[in-house]
Amino acid sequence: MKIGLDARFYGPKQKGLGRYLQKLIENLEKVDSKNQYVIFLRRDNWHEYRPDNPNFRKVLADCRWYTFKEQILMPLKIRRAKVDLMHFPHFNVPLFYRGPFVVTIHDLVLKKFPTRRASALGPIRYWLKNLAYRLVIRLAVKKSKKIIAVSHYTKKDILRYFRISPEKIEVVYEGAPDTFWTNRKQLNKNKPYLLYVGNAYPHKNLERLILAFQKLTQEEKSDLRLILVGQLDYFYQRLQNQFGELPGLIFTDFVSDEELSLIYRRAALYIFPSLGEGFGLPPLEAMAYGLPVVSSKAACLPEILGRAAVYFNPEDIEEMSEKIKLVLKNKSLQQKLISQGFEKIKEYSWPKMAQETLAIYQNCFLERFL
Repeated sequence: MKIGLDARFYGPKQKGLGRYLQKLIENLEKVDSKNQYVIFLRRDNWHEYRPDNPNFRKVLADCRWYTFKEQILMPLKIRRAKVDLMHFPHFNVPLFYRGPFVVTIHDLVLKKFPTRRASALGPIRYWLKNLAYRLVIRLAVKKSKKIIAVSHYTKKDILRYFRISPEKIEVVYEGAPDTFWTNRKQLNKNKPYLLYVGNAYPHKNLERLILAFQKLTQEEKSDLRLILVGQLDYFYQRLQNQFGELPGLIFTDFVSDEELSLIYRRAALYIFPSLGEGFGLPPLEAMAYGLPVVSSKAACLPEILGRAAVYFNPEDIEEMSEKIKLVLKNKSLQQKLISQGFEKIKEYSWPKMAQETLAIYQNCFLERFL
């Protein structure tokens, strides 16, 4: 079987989706020595991926996602590659693609939080983009051979919004780091910091996190800091303009994996205030670094994090602040969360994700002959 993978999102700069693709391809190379793979990349990430398995080859598909060029060029590229099955790791399946495919749907955030604040576009262009999104995702769900959902929460959301059979959706959890950083380096205890890693889209709820942080530092009269790690795009810049003068608030811009590792190891606490998630990879990464996690109880997060986090209502700034303070001041609770975090991440494995994804490919291929 020849399998195509749309890897135009490949790499750490594309945040969670880029990490998902990177780990999927790396582990498919390790677990599958029989099938052929065609990896479609953009010029921007062409050199980030270097195949280690001779059955994997790269094809240049230099078109941005969510564009008219994508709709025309991607079907042509895939047809020329003569793949038997295509995997689109995101909902943006080209409307004119007619071959068999599998699609991964990570979440339905754009459907559940349709707000112009999530876009830099003007009202007319935003309306057209939202209309296109609804059409593309509806057709992707309808025409796909299988849908991969990254949590049971996402599967329930898909079934809630689309009339399809539950058997069409397979839940395949993402992985978590398999390295346990038990020897975290602590910064000066007089200058601890809270940490958030991820993007700044409105559903990530960073405004409330910053307000909760402000409330906490004012009440405690401490020099606690909050570090927000993420590329300074339009959404982060908007937060900077609004809160940039707040004492203790730090925006890092994009950091390398090596820099991020050091930031994780030196943090006091990891905070995840999101209103909507499909899986929630960053708090699992934080657990691997031995960080206590305080998290929103929205969406899939209780499913994924289990008892390894202290939860708060993400719309309640006061509760968020109180839960952060509770964990900061309780050393025994911190140790309990760290221990439970190490146990929780053992439940998630990138090789297991690749094996389960490969099984879906094989079943889709076999169904063509039944």
